Amino acid sequence: MSFIWAIIAGLIIGLIAKAVLPGKQDIPIWLTIVLGVLGAIIGNAVAAALGVKDTGGIDWIRHLVQIAAAAGLIAVVAPWWSQRSR
Repeated sequence: MSFIWAIIAGLIIGLIAKAVLPGKQDIPIWLTIVLGVLGAIIGNAVAAALGVKDTGGIDWIRHLVQIAAAAGLIAVVAPWWSQRSR
């Protein structure tokens, strides 16, 4: 069941990351999910290193770090994907 939640979280994080980036990122939805999941994993590691992985209530800082990591991945991969598909 955690695999399904990882896919759902990856989709949400990936879509938010795409929304905060300027311009259009021409990548398929499956790649958005994969980069969202990777961003969540990287974001968790960074949040743990900063000491904000588990806080009381909603972990806003951790979620922002996850979105920032996914946005960074999308910013790097999207231009490569566009040139690859031409």
